[in-house]
Amino acid sequence: MNPGAAGYHQFGMGKLDGKIALITGGSTGIGLATAKLFQAEGALVIVTGRNAQGIADAQKELGPKALAIASDTSRLPEITRLIDTIKAKFGRIDILFANAGIAQFQPIGEISESFYDGQFNTNVKGLFFTVQSALPLIPSGGSILLTASVASKKGFTGASVYAATKAAVRSFGRTLANELAPRGIRVNTLSPGPIDTPLLGKTGAPVDEIRERFANSVALKRLGTMDEMARAALFLCSDDASYVIGSELFADGGLAEL
Repeated sequence: MNPGAAGYHQFGMGKLDGKIALITGGSTGIGLATAKLFQAEGALVIVTGRNAQGIADAQKELGPKALAIASDTSRLPEITRLIDTIKAKFGRIDILFANAGIAQFQPIGEISESFYDGQFNTNVKGLFFTVQSALPLIPSGGSILLTASVASKKGFTGASVYAATKAAVRSFGRTLANELAPRGIRVNTLSPGPIDTPLLGKTGAPVDEIRERFANSVALKRLGTMDEMARAALFLCSDDASYVIGSELFADGGLAEL
């Protein structure tokens, strides 16, 4: 084990004992819920986010054994600094959960170039170069998980740009899985459906109205929870999924297929 990580190893029977996990977009929502679960399963977690206050809150919530770093996935120099920091402190990344992303919705006639570029810069370019930059630190046996969305498969009104970014992420999941398999690195994709996260409060519409509309759209007639997404991520990143590669797991209450 890298000396910098030795003091963080948690003994026990956790599924991720001794693993070093980087979770981008890990200061809130699904990312933070996953960070907590990974910690409970024995991993040293590193989370990123763009908001300084959000990062400070995440650091407090996760405690001194975690590392929260302010980093904007849409900016390549910040990705480079992030990976350099991890290399200096820990020497490797066993699990990369490339989860950072934004979701914005507009009808096609109202979409501006900045609206388009903002989502592609974070959801596609940022994700790709995060994976590329982290690869030298990921050993054989490592795992990469990408966050896509059920929106890549369904034609939701107003979601043209967002859905296209997530379709690109899913495509990366297939190609990178094949390309990295000879190195012993598994790549999979997690595609959530409507999940009850803090993002629901940022859409501009009444939250209760959004929850009801989304719940009615799925077979289970409820929103998914952040903890349910975290458990799905744990499966795909742990040895429980050692023979799972290039897959897309829809955690969506049946929305994609039913």
